[in-house]
Amino acid sequence: MDRQDIRKGVIASIKAIAPEVDESELLADRPLREQVDLDSMDWLNIIVSLHERFGIDISEGDYAKLATLDAIISYVAERVAPHLRAGGE
Repeated sequence: MDRQDIRKGVIASIKAIAPEVDESELLADRPLREQVDLDSMDWLNIIVSLHERFGIDISEGDYAKLATLDAIISYVAERVAPHLRAGGE
């Protein structure tokens, strides 16, 4: 799984919660919650979706690290890569 696959999965997780999101308008380095009208419950649902989609644990202490699309993709990539080397996918 490369960064492009991860990006597609992250976008899919976001669109599952906020289907009105136009991914072509998302700025990768801007705070996601400023770009998309996400309340706290929507945000938690995205976190759960990322956990389920990628099979990674996201601790509550890391939520602040996931502010931008780029940050989410990097976070997931760091956690998916060891899983893949260990014999997953």
